[in-house]
Amino acid sequence: MAESEGGEHSLKRSLGPFQLVALGIGAIIGAGLFALTPIAAHDLAGPAVVFSFIIAGLGCAFAGMCYSEFATMIPVAGSAYTYAYATMGELLAWIIGWDLVLEYAVGAATVSVSWSKYLIRLFAHYGVTLPASLTASPFEGGTVNLAAIFIVCVVSWVLIIGISESAKANAVIVVLKVTIVALVIGLGYAYVNRANYVPFIPPNTGEFGHFGWSGIVRAAGVIFFAYIGFDAVSTAAQEARKPQRDMPIGIIGSLVVCTILYVLFARVLTGIVNYKDMTPTAVYDAINATKYAWLSTGVIIGILAGYTSVILVMLLGQSRVFFSMSRDGLLPKLFSDVHPKFKTPWKSNLLLMIFVSLFSGFLPISKLGEMTSIGTLLAFVIVCGGVMIMRKTNPNLPRPYRTPLVPLVPILGILVCLSMMVALDIATWIRLVVWLVIGLAIYFGYSRQRSTLRLSGEGK
Repeated sequence: MAESEGGEHSLKRSLGPFQLVALGIGAIIGAGLFALTPIAAHDLAGPAVVFSFIIAGLGCAFAGMCYSEFATMIPVAGSAYTYAYATMGELLAWIIGWDLVLEYAVGAATVSVSWSKYLIRLFAHYGVTLPASLTASPFEGGTVNLAAIFIVCVVSWVLIIGISESAKANAVIVVLKVTIVALVIGLGYAYVNRANYVPFIPPNTGEFGHFGWSGIVRAAGVIFFAYIGFDAVSTAAQEARKPQRDMPIGIIGSLVVCTILYVLFARVLTGIVNYKDMTPTAVYDAINATKYAWLSTGVIIGILAGYTSVILVMLLGQSRVFFSMSRDGLLPKLFSDVHPKFKTPWKSNLLLMIFVSLFSGFLPISKLGEMTSIGTLLAFVIVCGGVMIMRKTNPNLPRPYRTPLVPLVPILGILVCLSMMVALDIATWIRLVVWLVIGLAIYFGYSRQRSTLRLSGEGK
């Protein structure tokens, strides 16, 4: 893999463990907590959605331990792409890198559309009505979703200025939204109606994935959209001050904090609002059902903050994956050009801003957002497999952090993640296959001939 620690292709090491944990929390808490929880409860699992979060959290825990080992062995930008490159070769690394395009870029666009909907609700709360033609895509009866484009552009600008500044802004947002989440859990608990927990596991409707245990597993796969935060932490490894120490703290720390909050939040939410009556804005409805309705405005602000930080970390992760792929010759050089002053891949950020903005403003991509879950799960499976391969092929390499109980932990990670992938619907699988076919066409048509390995003779 092409490496360069100086000049225009080096990134500034400015992140400590707290900032890395904040980056992870910034990605994890947001879309999943505020939007996917009520949808998963209403359509798939009922109150037992808390079990879905535990299953998803277990899968992340196993994968997170494997991520931590790789992140300390290979402290460079790129996430699962980098680890696949080091263990399984260029082709599989390209597949994962292309998969991460879907995971981050399409995910960021999806969240930006949700951000715009809550902005509309916030303005409406104060009696201000935004023009429908400028807040919805042409497929939704509008002309362009300017609000979604606006937040993508603002976040991209912050990322261009510098990762240190981005992390500081994200840390403020994380403190705000975690405080609001804690208030909702603490204040809402007194308004839980235990009758809403009956039946806790609604009986299966006769169709796989709709309630019952199959619904719980499918819900776990759907809400995995919310768990990509810790894998985004690993994309910032090359900007961590002490990656061997800080990466495991950032990955495992953000995962533990967020899983606990997810379970508590889902428990309270399904206790206040019956799962049959839930809408995508059930969080707002739950607060209005208490005597703390004055908090509803704060909840909207918290949701907006949560979505903002999710977009920030997704766009950060995407540009860093492109950075590594470009340095390996699989993408044009401009994706690894670093700004002389800000030390960020600014050209990549600009191109991503345009690409994601087009999706945000003009396409109804909420369905495509579901693909981020299957993409994330696929990346986790490869990382878990990579740990076992590296233990066999490179047993003597320094490992500042070692995944415990190998091969048991990686195997459990693979099994849990594969079970959630299998539970997802066939349409999600078809979209993933089509996306990967397009990626392979680009690889064999462009990247393979220009890769650093092939030009150096190592890939022959």
